[in-house]
Amino acid sequence: MIFNKEGTTTIVFQEKTSISIFMENLEKAYPKLKHDNIVVNLFSFEKLTTGDILEFLDISNTHKNSNKSFVLVTNKVSYDEIPDEISVVPTIQEAKDLIEMEDIERDLGI
Repeated sequence: MIFNKEGTTTIVFQEKTSISIFMENLEKAYPKLKHDNIVVNLFSFEKLTTGDILEFLDISNTHKNSNKSFVLVTNKVSYDEIPDEISVVPTIQEAKDLIEMEDIERDLGI
């Protein structure tokens, strides 16, 4: 698992693995990441399903309840099938933009 920390945001990715192993590794690393906004880059996965994305729902909800952003980055799923409570965007830049907007909303108490 590779971590790229940029300010208060950590981008997480891993090459050549399955979703279940990725999730296992992310859960092990979470105590070190829980104070940062998290971007999970899923571009290394050739195929993803809505079910794969939903695997991240619990950790996403936990993180968002701590007033931090949790964003998945992939363009391999239909955004219409993803529940609103999990953030999924097609590019790393859009993930950074979303985190910036969420930080502003948190600062304003929205």
